[in-house]
Amino acid sequence: MTDHDHPSGRRAACRGRRCAALVAVGVLLPLPALAGCTDEARETSVASSQDIARAPRGELKEGGTLRWAVDGMPGTFNAFQSDADATTTRIAGAVLPSMFTIDESGRPQRNADYLDAADISARDPKQVVTYKINPKARWSNGAAITAADFIAQWNALRGGNNAFWTARNAGYDRIGKVEQGAGSHEVKVTFARPYADWRSLFTPLYPRSVMGSADAFNDGAREQLRVGAGPFLVQKRDAKEGRVVLVRNPKWWGDRAKLKKIVMVSLPGGKRAAALADGSIDVAAVDQVAAKRVASARRAASGAPHTSGEGNAGPQADGKAARSGAKAAAAENTVLRGYTIRKALEPAYTQLALNGSSGPLADDRVRRAVARAIDRQALADTVLKPLDLPSRPLGSHLLMAEQYGYQDHSDALGDQDTAAATALLADAGWKSDGSDRQQAGEKAGAPAPDAGRDEDGDDPSDDRYDDGPDGADDGDADDRNPARSGHGAPPARGAGARPAAAEAPLSFTGAVGSEVQQAALLRQSASFYKQAAAREKDAADGDTGSAAYDRYKQYRKRAAQSLGAAERIETGQAPDLPGSGGHPGLRTAAERPADAAAAPLPAGHKGVKVAAVKKDGRPLTLRFVVPDGGGSVQLRTVGRQIATMLGRIGIQTSIQRVSDAGYFQDHIASGDYDLALYSWPGTAYPATDARPIYAKPQPAPDGSLTVEQNYTRVGTDRIDQLFDQAASELDEGAARTLVAQADARIWAAAGSIPLYQRPELVATKKTLANVGAFGFATPRFQDIGYQM
Repeated sequence: MTDHDHPSGRRAACRGRRCAALVAVGVLLPLPALAGCTDEARETSVASSQDIARAPRGELKEGGTLRWAVDGMPGTFNAFQSDADATTTRIAGAVLPSMFTIDESGRPQRNADYLDAADISARDPKQVVTYKINPKARWSNGAAITAADFIAQWNALRGGNNAFWTARNAGYDRIGKVEQGAGSHEVKVTFARPYADWRSLFTPLYPRSVMGSADAFNDGAREQLRVGAGPFLVQKRDAKEGRVVLVRNPKWWGDRAKLKKIVMVSLPGGKRAAALADGSIDVAAVDQVAAKRVASARRAASGAPHTSGEGNAGPQADGKAARSGAKAAAAENTVLRGYTIRKALEPAYTQLALNGSSGPLADDRVRRAVARAIDRQALADTVLKPLDLPSRPLGSHLLMAEQYGYQDHSDALGDQDTAAATALLADAGWKSDGSDRQQAGEKAGAPAPDAGRDEDGDDPSDDRYDDGPDGADDGDADDRNPARSGHGAPPARGAGARPAAAEAPLSFTGAVGSEVQQAALLRQSASFYKQAAAREKDAADGDTGSAAYDRYKQYRKRAAQSLGAAERIETGQAPDLPGSGGHPGLRTAAERPADAAAAPLPAGHKGVKVAAVKKDGRPLTLRFVVPDGGGSVQLRTVGRQIATMLGRIGIQTSIQRVSDAGYFQDHIASGDYDLALYSWPGTAYPATDARPIYAKPQPAPDGSLTVEQNYTRVGTDRIDQLFDQAASELDEGAARTLVAQADARIWAAAGSIPLYQRPELVATKKTLANVGAFGFATPRFQDIGYQM
């Protein structure tokens, strides 16, 4: 590829909040829908912007330890380095100064713990911002926080010295000088170029012992942070145990932290359900599986009816095994009833990205046709309605729905309109000749180049059986997927064997609801057996001669059988189902009566036949790249819905499933896709943070293309100009207008189509207050505590 994320551009423009979020694609993907959370007995708040169980400090206990699940150990404690991540950001918020915090509506607010005042004190001839530091503010070593710390941070981050290995310098590069004002607690910052987002600077603020030299900056705060100035301090980083321990700062001058200790525990998402079940964690962002288990346990306690598909109990064996399983499930439910699920709309959105660098999508008419074929409301309903969260499509690339100043600018592109989309394709030369009829959403018969992720016959809805919630393999061969287990030939058909794909899969034959429901129930049963197998395997503890291990093998076999049965239905190979041998659904158009082959079905019917659009005899086929991991089921569901919608205007899609590990770097960042789904976090500073995402790609000296973070490769000079103007406009109202104009033009360019804000689900102990789904708001760590 000649396109790449140019390193120098990334360092110059990428803010850590966004880059850190993009490193782990699992963080960026939407959570699966949470079924059964609308029961009247549940105590989950329906607040859409924040849900943190607010409580006054006076109602909280003194002391206690909070165990908080994070995605991994921090790559560094220096938030301005390239390997900073979400854990780095969370820890920095608890132990370092923030000049401005963000409120729940996404607006920056002066932090009175550190600043008595901060204002623009001059506009002409240069912008000057004067900070007045709270005289009580001091570092944990006893030294006061002064102008010298601000000066050191500016010198390190301004971009003038390559010895400092900085990941970003946005804003700092606009500063002309930083100097002490009337005293050591007054700082005057003079800008060489006006900067509207000046409130984003000096957050977090590091001591000059970290920022004062390149060696200290590069290595001094990588694995330890000896000096801090927050309500908490870093006590130790234990890589072996996967923990970072934060303790109260005895020199903290603000409201004393209610908690004595916060332990950040490295815990992958797939292991969090088990951690909740054994009570070893107090706060954790969770997925559908964990949230369902909490909801089910609480309903069981209240006597509410059990919802199919939820709960902990797996298949029931007879006699002693059944009693043992019931006892274990009851004990687990007792623990889970101590949790509640906090939920809100996360300040992040899922988008459909259209790669405009080459091929059909380089034509803006084709991109706009794709965009107008998509029913964004239906996609939002799929993800958000089951959670009882507002299910509205997001109308802005730059502001979230609950954010101050939000406006819907999607009308710059237009609403979903199949006729308009078809007309746009025709205008671009892509027309239907009435032959080669495909079914809406059908995978292209002639796959796009390198479309091979489904070459082993995998159905995109396959959630494959594995041995445990984290997908760990016990070494047993899994004959359901020979390509993955290293087998050279497919297994013989039998228990657990994967059926070959039929000519007309169920999902593309307009199957009636009963078959779909039957397949779904079989998959649900497979999931239950899988959970039961994992528990029995844990109980066996490596003893292959134990009764628990026998039950493990039995449940594992039943899981494979159930899943195999579901797949035979879905691939059209079950008797009397569309696509099975002898069924009319398998016959080709040539074998059917002409009137039957051409007869239109009712408008909106999933099985409507649509002739593929062609240009110069070639069908319009787009390669749709989706992640393959177990945590991406909902994303693949959304992807299949989009493929169906595009099929209705004659666009064929070849869905390619790729590993989570390489999804972003190998495909999104490198431009190896036509269509893709990924997310961007929201920001309080869109003029600064969003510019590199939508900046027009520029030729690099070596002949490649510098895309910064614009992985769609779609941009215009005018969009760049509007961002630059907004970043320099000191009148807040005028700056918002410029940002709005930029957003409308991004919509019109149709490189990125926002679909919906992602849901944020957080499990917390019921007794905890002021913690949960924070939304935009900066956590106030000193106020988190246990209720009396």
